[in-house]
Amino acid sequence: MTHTEHLEPATAVIALGGNALAPASARSSIHDQFRHTRAALGPIVDLALDGWNLCVVHGNGPQVGDELVRNELARHEVSPNPLGVLVAATAGWIGYMIQQSMENALRRHGNERDVATIITQVHVSPDDPAIMEPTKFIGHAIPDERAQALIAEGHAVKRDARGRWRRVVGSPRPLAIHELESIRRLVDAGTVVVAGGGGGIPVYRDAILGWEGVDAVVDKDLVAAVLARDLGAKLLLILTDVDAVYLDYGQPSQRRLERLTADEAARLEQAGTFGEGSMGPKVRAAIDFVRRTGGRAIITELSRGRDAVRGEAGTTITAENQ
Repeated sequence: MTHTEHLEPATAVIALGGNALAPASARSSIHDQFRHTRAALGPIVDLALDGWNLCVVHGNGPQVGDELVRNELARHEVSPNPLGVLVAATAGWIGYMIQQSMENALRRHGNERDVATIITQVHVSPDDPAIMEPTKFIGHAIPDERAQALIAEGHAVKRDARGRWRRVVGSPRPLAIHELESIRRLVDAGTVVVAGGGGGIPVYRDAILGWEGVDAVVDKDLVAAVLARDLGAKLLLILTDVDAVYLDYGQPSQRRLERLTADEAARLEQAGTFGEGSMGPKVRAAIDFVRRTGGRAIITELSRGRDAVRGEAGTTITAENQ
């Protein structure tokens, strides 16, 4: 069944990488980021024009890394902000860029749908060991000398899959979306919602104080899967910088995987087939969504989003062979 055959609009959750708005290969000014945002939203605009109800979850790796640098450089002049607050700040400015660019694009097509950003808190466990075990890469590559200086100061810095020094932070598993019902009401009303920005702000419930923040960054693909599950979405679309999931990626024997069942994908993931800092979390998010909902998850390159939804690009993961 195609989407246009649904009697009611179906919901899709789209995970958009932070690198789509601030490419890792360049130091992007805010003007550059607006330009990249306008270019990145084409496939999402297409889905909105096709009638899908949409919720967009974006990453913030480059942006929150830059904010940490600003914190350090200005720490003798103003008090640094904790990481959770920096996640909220980047979600605000990226949400502004997306909603402005998205609305302008829709209006050019004569479409009057509203676009709104919700700064989103994400429930995590304060006992999650991942909080104290930095593994999630953020920010741009760091020169050797600067990396060694940061390590000496007690900051967590590691080499990524490409051998570049980068900052790493704790990344707990998302359990639930705090603003879920507000997001649901807007999405069901046809508003294009930007939510879970930067993976959302991780929070936990303190017995005395109530909700409290955690200094960590939640993986935006895993948050998108939780949001898609709890919204009852039919589709989870993960947009990245690779056109599909591959076996032996980067090797002469690399092979594109067009369709996988959740069980097939899980076997490959558990065998260490996919990079932990790249495709691994995306595949895990897709598996979790598909197993919990029976919906369809697609991983593809940003520009192929609309083609992928039509079954003409990317890697589709389903509960069973379809």
